[in-house]
Amino acid sequence: MRWRPGRGMGQIEDRRGGRGIGLPLGVGGGGLGLVGLVAYLLISVLGGGGVSVDPGLQPFPASPAPGAGQGIPAERDPDLRTKQFVAFVTDDVQDTWTRLFAGANQRYEPTKTVIFSRAVVSGCGQASSATGPFYCPRDRRIYLDLGFFDELSQRFGAPGDFAQAYVIAHEFAHHVQNLLGIMDDVSRGQQEHPDEANELSVRLELQADCFAGVWGHSAYRKDLLEEGDLEEGLDAASAIGDDRIQEAARGRVDPESFTHGTSEQRMRWFRRGFDRGDPNACNTFSGDV
Repeated sequence: MRWRPGRGMGQIEDRRGGRGIGLPLGVGGGGLGLVGLVAYLLISVLGGGGVSVDPGLQPFPASPAPGAGQGIPAERDPDLRTKQFVAFVTDDVQDTWTRLFAGANQRYEPTKTVIFSRAVVSGCGQASSATGPFYCPRDRRIYLDLGFFDELSQRFGAPGDFAQAYVIAHEFAHHVQNLLGIMDDVSRGQQEHPDEANELSVRLELQADCFAGVWGHSAYRKDLLEEGDLEEGLDAASAIGDDRIQEAARGRVDPESFTHGTSEQRMRWFRRGFDRGDPNACNTFSGDV
């Protein structure tokens, strides 16, 4: 991926260097963490062909981690380049959604990516690195331990900077879903259709994959992609399919327990967003997925 350091550093909240705390809490995740992480948020089927922004949603204040440091000085930061890459992607993803929202006469509300090490306190509670990257709808922030990228490459077999960018874009897709008022539908769907909880969770995650692809389309149009980048993104989407993860962890697959979608579904919806570049093509709540 063609990127340069210096962009988006103001959109990074560096909480590395603090003390490790508590136990992992799966909150608002994008399904990119360790095996067994269940989506905290579920979604009800959306009526019609699209969704609209709910202007009544108000952000919650951030909840900093007790004892957290102020990050690591650049001259001593072994992950400085990775931090700069995350900042660049964060900035570009939010630029894309700002433009898309404006095209629909709506206002995108920017947020920040919180990077941490070992553990963190979010507006949704405590979490550890084992939770994987996640989005907390209560404080509207994305949380990421930079060490996850090593896991993505080594454990999930999805190396490459665009694979990492897909992870970030997927979590920002959850922020978009929150801004669009989908989280209200989530609560209602969870309460009214508990027997459909897993299926609705899958549809939520597949829409986030499609939204990530929409950003990928924008990056391609801006000539930020290099040869092989799209394949890296597709490999990452495939690597975290429920069926592939369950087979590796348990030696068997249980479709009834899926919460994020199969490898084929995740690749297909990411590719759909990438090919079309239109959020309106990402209605995973109508028909088969």
